[in-house]
Amino acid sequence: MTGLAVYAGLFGIAFLAATILPAQSELGLAGLLASGNYPAWALLAAASLGNTLGAVVNWFLGGAIERYGTRRWFPASTKQLERARRWYSKWGRWSLLLSWMPIGGDALTVVAGVLREPLLSFLVLVAIAKTVRYLVVAAIVLRWM
Repeated sequence: MTGLAVYAGLFGIAFLAATILPAQSELGLAGLLASGNYPAWALLAAASLGNTLGAVVNWFLGGAIERYGTRRWFPASTKQLERARRWYSKWGRWSLLLSWMPIGGDALTVVAGVLREPLLSFLVLVAIAKTVRYLVVAAIVLRWM
């Protein structure tokens, strides 16, 4: 498999993990890091960028929740959205630093769109959260190699 295909695949898995389909991008990243065939910085960049852009899709969906919120493929349930709305109401934009969490993190990104969080602050906070998560995964994998 060519390098570009590996990075595109990791980007795609990370993107999907933040949006519609359940995917384990951390496992993909860990496996590629463990292979030792690709620079860690490039894998981290592909995963972080994909997952952050996937969260941007959620932000846009949140802005259009009246139209899409009841669709089966929508990335957050009504219960998750309500829990995220409470978090967001309590902590504001800083709650986006929890967008990396496997449960509730995607809902926070949708709620940020619903509540019209400015895209720039959204991008900065979500990128930090998602990149730090992948850095932790990389640190664990590379330490055990």
